[in-house]
This record gives sequence, C-alpha cells and structure tokens, in this order.
Amino acid sequence: MILIAGQIENLTTRKDKTIRLSLGTNELTPKECAELFTMNQQFCYVALKPEPFISNEIDAIESLKTDLEKQKTPSQRLRAILFRNYEQDNKGYKDFNTYYLGQMERICEHYKAKLS
Repeated sequence: MILIAGQIENLTTRKDKTIRLSLGTNELTPKECAELFTMNQQFCYVALKPEPFISNEIDAIESLKTDLEKQKTPSQRLRAILFRNYEQDNKGYKDFNTYYLGQMERICEHYKAKLS
C-alpha cells in the first residue's frame, strides 16, 4: 500500500457513466515513485479524504484484502482454456487470435441453435 498526499486536478465523466480522475501529488520519494509505477494499469482501490488518515484508519485500510488476482472472470477463464487448447492443437489456424475468433463463433452458433 502506498499513502500519498495530493490534490484532485481533473474529473471527467465518461460515456459508460464512470469517472476519470487525475491526481497531482506532492514530491514523492524514489520508493513511493517505484510503488506507484508498479501499480500502473492495475486495478486498485483508492481512498480519498480532505484531511490526513489517522492510524486506525490506515490500519483498517491495510487490513482489507481482495481476491481479484486469484479469480478470473468467466470470459477470461474461457479465453485461457481456449489458448491452452490452441497450444495443443491449433486446428490449422496460423495464430491464436484467429483460432479464438473461430472457436467463439462456433460456441455462439452452438448456443444460438438451442434458442426457440
């Protein structure tokens, strides 16, 4: 966990009703910079408040656990399984992307045929 001070510099709404948040920080130590850069493009939790966090709040935040890294979404699981199948038998496809698209089309057609 990294705890840094800063200010909200920009808020932008998006089409999907999410918000893009830009933060400006005070000068960071090399260690804080390294921790921040390791989180780049990763899903993480953010806690914001206008005054510094007190020790019991920090303890509570640090004790929070997530299992996001352990669990894949169903679509991620299916893609990973298809990739392993592709490695074992590419069925004549030259690359995984075309194999994936072909297999997804086959799966969609299978379930579409079951519709009344």
